[in-house]
Amino acid sequence: MPVRDRLLAALTAVLWGCNFLAIHAVLTHFPPLFAGMVRFLVIAIPTVLLVPWPGVRLRWLVGYGLGFGTLQFAFLFVGLDVGMPTGLASLVLQASAPFTVLLGMLFLRERPTARQVAGIALAVTGMCAIAWQRAEHAALLPVVLTLLGALSWAAGNLCSRQARPQNPLHFTLWMSVVPPLPMFALSLVFEGPAEQWRALTTLGEPGAWVSLAGLAYVVLLGTIAGSGIWSTLLRRHPAGVVAPFSLLVPVVGMTLAFLVLGERPTAVELVASAIVVAGVLLGSFQRRVVSEKRGSNHVSHSRAERVVTET
Repeated sequence: MPVRDRLLAALTAVLWGCNFLAIHAVLTHFPPLFAGMVRFLVIAIPTVLLVPWPGVRLRWLVGYGLGFGTLQFAFLFVGLDVGMPTGLASLVLQASAPFTVLLGMLFLRERPTARQVAGIALAVTGMCAIAWQRAEHAALLPVVLTLLGALSWAAGNLCSRQARPQNPLHFTLWMSVVPPLPMFALSLVFEGPAEQWRALTTLGEPGAWVSLAGLAYVVLLGTIAGSGIWSTLLRRHPAGVVAPFSLLVPVVGMTLAFLVLGERPTAVELVASAIVVAGVLLGSFQRRVVSEKRGSNHVSHSRAERVVTET
């Protein structure tokens, strides 16, 4: 990979790492479920008007939109709102990688390699240590919600694999058409119309600009720019070469949370985070080797779909 593309991959990881800080800003003004609805609605409207249909079966697009879009961000936003540390959330969401392997084994009859199983075991060990540490401080619920978000992301990835879109960016953008209605319904039930109305009518208050700036970042840089650069890199290089750069996301997220928000993870959480990253990395490298040995574009494309995110 040329130096320019390495820098672009690192830039994407920085954009996605900063995304968690932007989400934190959004949640200072908007209720979490309503915030998720607004985030996807802002993307969905221009997508329907300007972006070509990705040419996939509707059921896989809806499944990806419900898993990756609706449930992942519903659980993540609520988890952050009830106390999940921003930096730690960027790390715990990496559990989507081993979850994807496990769900692929259960529902797609994929056979993980020994190295993938070892990677999953490492990642699960790290997650259990983080959950245990959080439980010691009576803050287990936010971790559980974030893990459910990672599991939802993994379920969406299975739909993405089945869809096999020719243009991953178009597919990702059209996915944003699915979440607004279910997230609005969830917000209506759990947050109520009064909270929704308050969030809209107080946008002119002095402190609201921080949330609006965070929302603009999530939409323009975190989703459109980040996914656009990532998709371009995946067209230029094997997915296994590009994918490991996504492991920089929690590094950026936790560093920014420490510098800007003053979050200080415990020694146990730091060690557990390193274990999780090592587990994900172990599985990622094996997947690249397998795809190269088989010469299978399909496997590489599946890995590409798994790592194209956007938080």
